[in-house]
Amino acid sequence: MKTRSVLPVTIPVRHFLLSAGFSGLALAAQAQVTPTTPVYPLPAPSATDTTAAGVDAQQFATPSVVGMGPSKGLIFHYERVPRFNVATNGQSVGLADYNTQATKNARLIIKGYIPMLNHPHLKLILGVNYEREEFQFRDRPTGFELYDNIENKGLKTLGTQLAVIRPVNEVNWYIFRVKGELSGDYTSSELNVSDYLRVSSEFLYGWKRSPMFSWGVGVQLGYTFGRFSPYPALLYNRTFNKHWGIEALFPARVTARYNASPRSLFFAGYSVDGLNYIVKQRTPLVRKLENGQVDQGKTVLRTLELRETEVKFRARWEREIYDFLWFGLEGGYRYNYAFDAFDRTNSDREKIIDSKLANAPYASVELFIVPPRKFLKRQ
Repeated sequence: MKTRSVLPVTIPVRHFLLSAGFSGLALAAQAQVTPTTPVYPLPAPSATDTTAAGVDAQQFATPSVVGMGPSKGLIFHYERVPRFNVATNGQSVGLADYNTQATKNARLIIKGYIPMLNHPHLKLILGVNYEREEFQFRDRPTGFELYDNIENKGLKTLGTQLAVIRPVNEVNWYIFRVKGELSGDYTSSELNVSDYLRVSSEFLYGWKRSPMFSWGVGVQLGYTFGRFSPYPALLYNRTFNKHWGIEALFPARVTARYNASPRSLFFAGYSVDGLNYIVKQRTPLVRKLENGQVDQGKTVLRTLELRETEVKFRARWEREIYDFLWFGLEGGYRYNYAFDAFDRTNSDREKIIDSKLANAPYASVELFIVPPRKFLKRQ
């Protein structure tokens, strides 16, 4: 099972920071003041935002800044990595070393965000996501059960999240997000919620220094860097002039932005994605001692926790197709930090299978729906 600690991003992560998070939340809120020097495009207010309608004259701070681009309501994302080498060691359960080649690694991600409440002083956003990651290996069956399992079933994630954006006054704001996901190699006939459920959360408190600069500090509790742990977070959104800006949730994501026009934006930077799956074993694995004898003090393993951590160095282009419809093209280089399976049954949580995925280029294409410009003008 996998949990992605990617947060809803200016795009809302596949598969916190947990992408998938606070930049995506920021896009759901509008910038309060338009500077004298125009910056393009202006962030689009949500259709139900009473500030946009002029109901409340008081200004409230949000994490967003001018120039961050339109809010994303519905996202379709497909990503592909070409063939790469895989090296595996499984000595702790008596498995021989295994080397192969992955001929396919693809991800399909569908996300949707719905504003449940959008007042100037309180915004609630409900998000849902479905993700599927697929592997194919050169030799099938591989004879290595972990790989055979994930190739036959695929790795799926079905999740929902609730984000609370609370503008306190003209300067201060805070965000809280909680996310639950069912992630792993399950099928509808064998799904057990307690086996596959993963929960992550995050909290940020920040300061809106101007319509072009907002920052905050907080903590994320999730799987971005492998196991479930708390991580510090620094949000930094800043627009320097009508073309250049930066959007960051350090250390999970840092992105430089170039606004070529109101309908065309370019991005470059890096992101850290933490994926966490539960994989069931057809044949239970038996823990063994260094001398090869069965460890009688350990329970046999019927499931494994697969932790995948990768760093992507990426360039991205987003372009309006027609009013409410945009597309995104992204390419870059994927550095795989870990693709390891752990014992989730016994208390020592020992690494059972140590795998190395070779680094490789990747590419993705995305379509997303934003609030129509004409509809926003009527609010």
